[in-house]
Amino acid sequence: MVKQDVERPGAQQWVPDHGGLNDLRRAAEGCRGCELWRDATQVVFSRGAAGAPMMLVGEQPGDREDLSGEPFVGPAGRLLNDAVAAADLAPGDLYLTNAVKHFRFERRGKRRIHDKPDVGHISACHPWLEAEAEAVRPEVVVALGATAARAVLGRAVKIGEMRGQALEPPPGFASPVVVTVHPSSILRVRDSADREKAFDSLVADLRTAGELLRG
Repeated sequence: MVKQDVERPGAQQWVPDHGGLNDLRRAAEGCRGCELWRDATQVVFSRGAAGAPMMLVGEQPGDREDLSGEPFVGPAGRLLNDAVAAADLAPGDLYLTNAVKHFRFERRGKRRIHDKPDVGHISACHPWLEAEAEAVRPEVVVALGATAARAVLGRAVKIGEMRGQALEPPPGFASPVVVTVHPSSILRVRDSADREKAFDSLVADLRTAGELLRG
């Protein structure tokens, strides 16, 4: 059965008109812009400081992120850390967030299995993403995967055709965008040689984003 998007109120009424990142983080705890807050442990907002020159946007929190309250702390986050290091990027220059702030999952016994957010969830959460971009004011935004790319660019994109390019700032953002794969997609590659090649491609895309910082 194909899942249908559901009309959702969106997060705009919970996003404060003024204030910094700490104000956004506190306000996000009370967001009811979609139904995902009901089953999630907590909102997972972001990691990083205002003024970080590079903003990395992922899809949504995973199981470990939902429990810890921080983004990119699970296996995909560790792989991203390795790619950041290989691309010679400074961790302190990064602001990490997700297009959707609550964990969407299906229960299978005691396990919680990742369930991709739909377009309605992306739209409902978009006001947070725009508010973060305004508060952080990054010099470049990196969209990790198709969900993040859709959230940032406002349209569906084919990662293979768009990745590694400096794209014009979309509405709601003031900086160029680089699209690449989500690190979790590399973890799903079974063949070790293919996995290494996919990792190297991610590193190359991050280096492209880093070159934009260096002019």
